[in-house]
Amino acid sequence: MRKINTLTLQQREARLAYWFVVPTFVIVFGLVIYPALYNIWISFHEVTLGNLGEGGAPFVGIKNYLRVANDFLFKDALKATIIYSFSGSILSIALGLAASLLLNRKFKGRGLVRGIFLFSYVAPVVSVAFIWKWLLNPVNGVFSWALMSSGIWSEPIAMLSQRGWAMFIVILFQGWRYFPFAMLMILARLQAIPNELYEAADIDGANIMKKFFYITIPELKYVLGTLFLLRLMWTFNKFDDIYLLTSGAAGTKVLPVLTYEFSFGMNNFGLGSATSMFLFIILGVFMIFYVKYALEW
Repeated sequence: MRKINTLTLQQREARLAYWFVVPTFVIVFGLVIYPALYNIWISFHEVTLGNLGEGGAPFVGIKNYLRVANDFLFKDALKATIIYSFSGSILSIALGLAASLLLNRKFKGRGLVRGIFLFSYVAPVVSVAFIWKWLLNPVNGVFSWALMSSGIWSEPIAMLSQRGWAMFIVILFQGWRYFPFAMLMILARLQAIPNELYEAADIDGANIMKKFFYITIPELKYVLGTLFLLRLMWTFNKFDDIYLLTSGAAGTKVLPVLTYEFSFGMNNFGLGSATSMFLFIILGVFMIFYVKYALEW
Protein backbone atom coordinates (compact mmCIF):
# COMPACT_ATOMS: atom_id res chain seq x y z
CA MET A 1 0.00 0.00 0.00
CA ARG A 2 1.10 3.57 -0.69
CA LYS A 3 2.25 5.37 2.45
CA ILE A 4 0.14 8.44 3.22
CA ASN A 5 2.03 11.56 4.29
CA THR A 6 0.30 12.71 7.48
CA LEU A 7 2.54 15.74 8.11
CA THR A 8 0.79 19.08 8.11
CA LEU A 9 1.94 21.99 5.95
CA GLN A 10 3.43 23.72 8.99
CA GLN A 11 5.42 20.61 9.97
CA ARG A 12 6.75 20.18 6.43
CA GLU A 13 7.82 23.83 6.33
CA ALA A 14 9.56 23.46 9.70
CA ARG A 15 11.44 20.36 8.50
CA LEU A 16 12.44 22.17 5.29
CA ALA A 17 13.68 25.12 7.36
CA TYR A 18 15.95 22.81 9.37
CA TRP A 19 17.45 21.43 6.15
CA PHE A 20 18.14 24.98 4.98
CA VAL A 21 19.93 25.73 8.26
CA VAL A 22 22.14 22.61 8.13
CA PRO A 23 24.67 23.95 5.51
CA THR A 24 25.09 27.18 7.47
CA PHE A 25 25.59 25.27 10.71
CA VAL A 26 28.20 23.02 9.10
CA ILE A 27 30.11 26.05 7.79
CA VAL A 28 29.92 27.89 11.13
CA PHE A 29 30.98 24.78 13.02
CA GLY A 30 33.90 24.14 10.70
CA LEU A 31 35.16 27.73 10.55
CA VAL A 32 34.23 29.11 14.00
CA ILE A 33 33.11 26.61 16.64
CA TYR A 34 35.62 23.82 16.01
CA PRO A 35 38.66 26.16 15.76
CA ALA A 36 37.54 27.88 18.98
CA LEU A 37 37.23 24.58 20.84
CA TYR A 38 40.56 23.39 19.41
CA ASN A 39 42.17 26.64 20.54
CA ILE A 40 40.99 25.93 24.11
CA TRP A 41 42.51 22.44 23.90
CA ILE A 42 45.83 23.83 22.64
CA SER A 43 45.97 26.37 25.49
CA PHE A 44 46.23 23.49 28.01
CA HIS A 45 48.95 21.65 26.08
CA GLU A 46 52.53 22.32 25.07
CA VAL A 47 52.08 22.50 21.31
CA THR A 48 55.09 23.35 19.15
CA LEU A 49 56.05 22.83 15.53
CA GLY A 50 57.49 19.46 16.51
CA ASN A 51 54.22 17.96 17.71
CA LEU A 52 51.68 20.14 15.89
CA GLY A 53 48.96 17.99 14.38
CA GLU A 54 50.15 14.76 15.99
CA GLY A 55 47.72 14.89 18.91
CA GLY A 56 50.44 13.83 21.33
CA ALA A 57 51.25 17.23 22.82
CA PRO A 58 51.88 16.95 26.59
CA PHE A 59 49.18 18.28 28.89
CA VAL A 60 50.47 21.18 31.03
CA GLY A 61 47.25 22.37 32.68
CA ILE A 62 47.24 26.11 33.40
CA LYS A 63 51.00 26.41 32.98
CA ASN A 64 50.60 28.35 29.72
CA TYR A 65 48.17 30.77 31.37
CA LEU A 66 50.52 31.37 34.29
CA ARG A 67 53.47 31.96 31.96
CA VAL A 68 51.49 34.47 29.94
CA ALA A 69 50.10 36.26 33.02
CA ASN A 70 53.57 36.59 34.56
CA ASP A 71 55.23 37.71 31.33
CA PHE A 72 56.01 41.43 31.28
CA LEU A 73 55.18 41.46 27.57
CA PHE A 74 51.59 40.52 28.41
CA LYS A 75 51.21 43.38 30.89
CA ASP A 76 52.58 45.90 28.39
CA ALA A 77 50.43 44.45 25.60
CA LEU A 78 47.30 44.59 27.76
CA LYS A 79 47.96 48.25 28.59
CA ALA A 80 48.60 49.07 24.92
CA THR A 81 45.45 47.20 23.87
CA ILE A 82 43.26 49.12 26.30
CA ILE A 83 44.68 52.49 25.24
CA TYR A 84 44.51 51.66 21.55
CA SER A 85 41.03 50.12 21.63
CA PHE A 86 39.26 52.74 23.72
CA SER A 87 40.98 55.72 22.10
CA GLY A 88 40.59 54.39 18.56
CA SER A 89 36.92 53.50 19.09
CA ILE A 90 36.08 56.89 20.58
CA LEU A 91 37.94 58.72 17.81
CA SER A 92 36.27 56.75 15.00
CA ILE A 93 32.81 57.39 16.47
CA ALA A 94 33.56 61.09 17.04
CA LEU A 95 34.74 61.50 13.44
CA GLY A 96 31.75 59.50 12.22
CA LEU A 97 29.39 61.75 14.20
CA ALA A 98 30.97 64.90 12.76
CA ALA A 99 30.83 63.52 9.21
CA SER A 100 27.21 62.39 9.59
CA LEU A 101 26.14 65.81 10.89
CA LEU A 102 27.78 67.37 7.84
CA LEU A 103 26.18 64.96 5.37
CA ASN A 104 22.78 65.31 7.01
CA ARG A 105 22.61 68.82 5.56
CA LYS A 106 21.80 69.43 1.91
CA PHE A 107 24.60 71.03 -0.08
CA LYS A 108 26.01 70.83 -3.56
CA GLY A 109 28.29 67.85 -4.09
CA ARG A 110 27.05 65.93 -1.04
CA GLY A 111 27.14 62.61 -2.91
CA LEU A 112 30.76 63.19 -3.94
CA VAL A 113 31.76 64.04 -0.37
CA ARG A 114 30.05 60.90 0.89
CA GLY A 115 31.98 58.80 -1.62
CA ILE A 116 35.28 60.41 -0.58
CA PHE A 117 34.52 59.72 3.07
CA LEU A 118 33.91 56.04 2.29
CA PHE A 119 37.29 55.61 0.61
CA SER A 120 39.23 54.85 3.79
CA TYR A 121 36.78 52.08 4.77
CA VAL A 122 36.54 50.31 1.41
CA ALA A 123 40.21 50.62 0.40
CA PRO A 124 42.41 47.55 1.09
CA VAL A 125 44.15 47.85 4.44
CA VAL A 126 47.51 46.85 2.94
CA SER A 127 47.35 49.72 0.46
CA VAL A 128 46.37 52.44 2.91
CA ALA A 129 48.82 51.21 5.55
CA PHE A 130 51.76 51.41 3.15
CA ILE A 131 50.61 54.84 1.97
CA TRP A 132 50.63 56.03 5.58
CA LYS A 133 54.09 54.54 6.11
CA TRP A 134 55.35 56.37 3.03
CA LEU A 135 53.78 59.66 4.13
CA LEU A 136 55.36 59.33 7.59
CA ASN A 137 58.77 58.18 6.36
CA PRO A 138 61.35 60.39 8.12
CA VAL A 139 63.71 60.45 5.11
CA ASN A 140 61.53 60.98 2.04
CA GLY A 141 58.01 61.18 3.46
CA VAL A 142 55.68 64.02 2.51
CA PHE A 143 54.66 64.76 6.09
CA SER A 144 58.21 65.12 7.38
CA TRP A 145 59.22 67.22 4.35
CA ALA A 146 56.27 69.60 4.81
CA LEU A 147 56.96 70.17 8.52
CA MET A 148 60.66 70.69 7.97
CA SER A 149 60.09 73.03 5.02
CA SER A 150 57.70 75.14 7.09
CA GLY A 151 60.19 75.34 9.96
CA ILE A 152 57.99 73.48 12.47
CA TRP A 153 60.56 70.66 12.76
CA SER A 154 64.31 71.16 12.57
CA GLU A 155 65.08 67.48 11.91
CA PRO A 156 63.12 64.44 10.70
CA ILE A 157 61.30 62.34 13.29
CA ALA A 158 60.59 58.65 12.79
CA MET A 159 57.14 58.74 14.34
CA LEU A 160 56.37 55.07 13.73
CA SER A 161 59.54 54.09 15.62
CA GLN A 162 59.20 56.28 18.72
CA ARG A 163 57.11 55.58 21.80
CA GLY A 164 54.19 57.92 22.15
CA TRP A 165 54.28 58.98 18.54
CA ALA A 166 53.73 55.41 17.31
CA MET A 167 50.68 54.88 19.53
CA PHE A 168 49.29 58.26 18.49
CA ILE A 169 49.67 57.35 14.81
CA VAL A 170 48.00 53.93 15.08
CA ILE A 171 45.09 55.47 17.03
CA LEU A 172 44.77 58.18 14.38
CA PHE A 173 44.86 55.52 11.66
CA GLN A 174 42.16 53.54 13.46
CA GLY A 175 39.88 56.57 13.72
CA TRP A 176 40.46 57.62 10.12
CA ARG A 177 40.02 54.16 8.62
CA TYR A 178 36.83 53.12 10.43
CA PHE A 179 34.88 56.36 10.92
CA PRO A 180 32.83 55.76 7.70
CA PHE A 181 31.12 52.76 9.32
CA ALA A 182 30.03 54.92 12.26
CA MET A 183 29.09 57.70 9.83
CA LEU A 184 26.66 55.49 7.91
CA MET A 185 25.00 54.13 11.05
CA ILE A 186 24.65 57.55 12.67
CA LEU A 187 23.48 59.18 9.44
CA ALA A 188 20.71 56.60 9.07
CA ARG A 189 19.48 57.43 12.58
CA LEU A 190 19.79 61.19 12.04
CA GLN A 191 17.55 61.00 9.01
CA ALA A 192 14.91 59.23 11.11
CA ILE A 193 14.70 61.96 13.77
CA PRO A 194 11.38 63.86 13.35
CA ASN A 195 11.86 67.44 12.15
CA GLU A 196 9.05 68.48 14.49
CA LEU A 197 11.45 68.19 17.43
CA TYR A 198 13.83 70.75 15.92
CA GLU A 199 10.95 72.99 14.85
CA ALA A 200 9.59 73.01 18.40
CA ALA A 201 13.07 73.82 19.69
CA ASP A 202 13.30 76.73 17.24
CA ILE A 203 10.01 78.09 18.54
CA ASP A 204 11.34 77.88 22.11
CA GLY A 205 14.43 79.81 21.05
CA ALA A 206 16.95 76.97 21.43
CA ASN A 207 20.30 77.54 19.74
CA ILE A 208 22.21 74.94 17.71
CA MET A 209 24.20 73.66 20.71
CA LYS A 210 21.10 73.10 22.82
CA LYS A 211 19.39 71.28 19.97
CA PHE A 212 22.49 69.10 19.59
CA PHE A 213 22.77 68.14 23.27
CA TYR A 214 19.05 67.92 24.11
CA ILE A 215 17.65 66.43 20.89
CA THR A 216 20.34 64.93 18.66
CA ILE A 217 22.46 63.18 21.28
CA PRO A 218 19.50 61.62 23.19
CA GLU A 219 18.12 60.33 19.90
CA LEU A 220 21.51 58.84 19.01
CA LYS A 221 22.48 57.35 22.38
CA TYR A 222 21.50 53.76 21.56
CA VAL A 223 23.21 53.90 18.16
CA LEU A 224 26.33 55.40 19.71
CA GLY A 225 26.35 52.77 22.47
CA THR A 226 26.01 49.92 19.99
CA LEU A 227 28.69 51.39 17.75
CA PHE A 228 31.07 51.75 20.68
CA LEU A 229 30.55 48.12 21.70
CA LEU A 230 31.09 46.83 18.16
CA ARG A 231 34.12 48.99 17.47
CA LEU A 232 35.66 48.09 20.84
CA MET A 233 35.28 44.37 20.21
CA TRP A 234 36.64 44.64 16.67
CA THR A 235 39.55 46.84 17.75
CA PHE A 236 40.45 44.53 20.64
CA ASN A 237 40.85 41.74 18.08
CA LYS A 238 42.51 43.93 15.45
CA PHE A 239 45.82 42.60 14.18
CA ASP A 240 46.50 43.76 10.64
CA ASP A 241 46.41 47.54 11.13
CA ILE A 242 49.10 47.72 13.81
CA TYR A 243 51.18 44.90 12.36
CA LEU A 244 51.34 46.59 8.95
CA LEU A 245 52.18 50.01 10.42
CA THR A 246 54.60 49.23 13.25
CA SER A 247 54.80 45.41 13.60
CA GLY A 248 54.08 46.01 17.29
CA ALA A 249 57.20 48.13 17.87
CA ALA A 250 57.54 51.33 19.93
CA GLY A 251 54.90 50.45 22.53
CA THR A 252 52.19 49.36 20.06
CA LYS A 253 52.38 45.63 20.71
CA VAL A 254 48.75 44.79 21.42
CA LEU A 255 47.42 41.39 22.49
CA PRO A 256 46.65 40.11 18.95
CA VAL A 257 50.22 40.93 17.89
CA LEU A 258 51.58 39.26 21.04
CA THR A 259 49.49 36.18 20.25
CA TYR A 260 51.05 36.06 16.80
CA GLU A 261 54.59 36.43 18.19
CA PHE A 262 54.10 33.69 20.77
CA SER A 263 52.64 31.35 18.15
CA PHE A 264 54.79 32.02 15.10
CA GLY A 265 57.77 33.88 16.54
CA MET A 266 58.49 31.53 19.44
CA ASN A 267 56.68 28.58 17.77
CA ASN A 268 54.81 28.00 21.04
CA PHE A 269 51.18 27.63 20.08
CA GLY A 270 50.18 26.83 23.66
CA LEU A 271 51.28 30.29 24.82
CA GLY A 272 49.62 31.90 21.81
CA SER A 273 46.33 30.12 22.49
CA ALA A 274 46.46 31.05 26.18
CA THR A 275 46.99 34.69 25.22
CA SER A 276 44.01 34.59 22.89
CA MET A 277 41.91 33.09 25.71
CA PHE A 278 42.85 36.02 27.95
CA LEU A 279 41.68 38.27 25.15
CA PHE A 280 38.40 36.36 24.93
CA ILE A 281 37.83 36.55 28.69
CA ILE A 282 38.46 40.30 28.78
CA LEU A 283 35.99 40.89 25.97
CA GLY A 284 33.44 38.61 27.65
CA VAL A 285 33.66 40.51 30.95
CA PHE A 286 33.28 43.82 29.17
CA MET A 287 30.28 42.60 27.18
CA ILE A 288 28.54 41.39 30.36
CA PHE A 289 29.20 44.71 32.08
CA TYR A 290 27.98 46.67 29.06
CA VAL A 291 24.78 44.68 28.56
CA LYS A 292 23.95 44.75 32.28
CA TYR A 293 24.77 48.36 33.14
CA ALA A 294 25.68 50.63 30.25
CA LEU A 295 22.35 50.39 28.40
CA GLU A 296 20.53 51.45 31.58
CA TRP A 297 22.47 54.71 32.00
